[in-house]
Amino acid sequence: MSSTRQIDDALREAIITEPQVILDDNDVMQALIAANEKAMGGNIVDLRGIAMERLETRLDRLEDTHRSVIAAAYENLAGTNQIHRAVLCMLDPMDFEVFLRDLGTEVADILRVDAVRLVLESVQSDEDPAIQRLGNVLCVAEPGFVDIYMTQGRGGHFRPVTLRGIQEGTTEVFGDKASWIRSEACLKLDFGPRRLPGLLVLGSEDPHMFTPQQGADLLTFFAGVFERTMRRWLS
Repeated sequence: MSSTRQIDDALREAIITEPQVILDDNDVMQALIAANEKAMGGNIVDLRGIAMERLETRLDRLEDTHRSVIAAAYENLAGTNQIHRAVLCMLDPMDFEVFLRDLGTEVADILRVDAVRLVLESVQSDEDPAIQRLGNVLCVAEPGFVDIYMTQGRGGHFRPVTLRGIQEGTTEVFGDKASWIRSEACLKLDFGPRRLPGLLVLGSEDPHMFTPQQGADLLTFFAGVFERTMRRWLS
């Protein structure tokens, strides 16, 4: 009497009727290949099986890459839409005070940051009533502050958009929110000839929100729009 286990008739019929079900199941196929290798014995090298394993490994890598590319594309598209919404919101106000207030509320919400600060270099005192009314967003600093802040006092060259993690924010910029800030995006602003530069700082409580490894193209675009909008108010 044969000791070979007989396959159930219903299961056999199902496999014959729809063999692609077996072919599409990686776990089942690997089990069948392993059983075949075991039946051949340890002295036989199955080159076809080795080639299939290598192809499966390459396919897995390609699928991982494919998923990573799709995720990156989706994230980039979401970031682009986010910046576009922020720009449109920024272009709506017809009054400078409303513009700055929206910057610290609606624009900050769209960009999902916890603080937005506009730093203007000026010889004017920050005790001016107009400045104090907008103190939640606007702060005035002495000439040269922007470059010092961008380089953290080390001097040298720096990118117009700097992304970095920090231990905590600077009180001079973030005020009473400084102790909560763990990362920031610093956007240097050029307001045109014979004007002192400015700085737009986006702060986040998330230490991974802004890091040097991230691309800055979208924020560079945002800074360019912001510069041109500010030139209109400063003219």
